[in-house]
Amino acid sequence: MAITERREVVIEATPDEILDVLLDIEHLTEWSSAHQEVEVLERDDNGHPKKSRMVVKVVGISDEQFMDHATYPDGIGWTLVSSQQQRAQDARYTLIPEGDKTRVRFDLMVDLIAPLPGFLVKQGAKGLLTTATEGLRKRVLKVKKG
Repeated sequence: MAITERREVVIEATPDEILDVLLDIEHLTEWSSAHQEVEVLERDDNGHPKKSRMVVKVVGISDEQFMDHATYPDGIGWTLVSSQQQRAQDARYTLIPEGDKTRVRFDLMVDLIAPLPGFLVKQGAKGLLTTATEGLRKRVLKVKKG
């Protein structure tokens, strides 16, 4: 069963400041409670993550995931390569400047292998979306303050 969700948040920072946090995936475990381990396996010519391995735990279910990452002029995204718990995952952050702030749109599609009760799926999706937006906002503001 595939789940597609979108959430937006406005962050008091520039797109570059937000992108710096998003590209620093080694520190994802510091602001995303779902991420237990993150390892960059390959980087592109600009030093941005290109391939990674992550151990993620959502609603009590752990999963080792291998991802392909892409950097765009207006954000970043990733696609699942392999996982024990998911058939597919595509995610994208789009950064839209709004004066001295940035609107961040997060799009997520996840296709789970095992059928889970609806309430668990909703709980997991809600937690991931909250971390992906509000968690990101808190992290960006903390990094920006120094």
